[in-house]
Amino acid sequence: MNADFKIIDSRLSRMVTKIPRLGRYLLGAAVAILASTIIYQGLRMFPESVFQLASESRLPKWITLPPGLTRSDVSITMSYFTWPSAGFILQDAKGQTLEKVDGKVKCSDFRMKNPPQGFAPGYPRYTEIVVQGTSEMIEHRKMEPVFYITDDPAVWKEYRTVGCGS
Repeated sequence: MNADFKIIDSRLSRMVTKIPRLGRYLLGAAVAILASTIIYQGLRMFPESVFQLASESRLPKWITLPPGLTRSDVSITMSYFTWPSAGFILQDAKGQTLEKVDGKVKCSDFRMKNPPQGFAPGYPRYTEIVVQGTSEMIEHRKMEPVFYITDDPAVWKEYRTVGCGS
């Protein structure tokens, strides 16, 4: 069954019918790619969740402090997005953005089989994030908008042994 679209404006109708069939397909593909790009970029503007790096936590390895600033002079915000990605924003005390980096979430919601004592059930939770080939293990100690960078060898050992599926 062949369905024809009726275009009310006769000038537009003549223009569309003059485009070769291949050209119409390419135009449709270009519109679809443009629409998906706009949707993707729009989703990047609206993170799934946002966290602040705890002041007592070290900076991720991929963040470089500008000369003259110390760890206490800056804050880092991490945002998780719908696609498996995370964004990090380094800001100074005035809220000025100093650096932005994007990373790939390699594993989300890893939990140790025998977690350390003193945490709420289901915590701590860990997420491996890779930025420019460098991995960091993000730690969420409880349900709050705060994250930590962990260097705990026990976490890394179990993660490498068991993997993300635990």
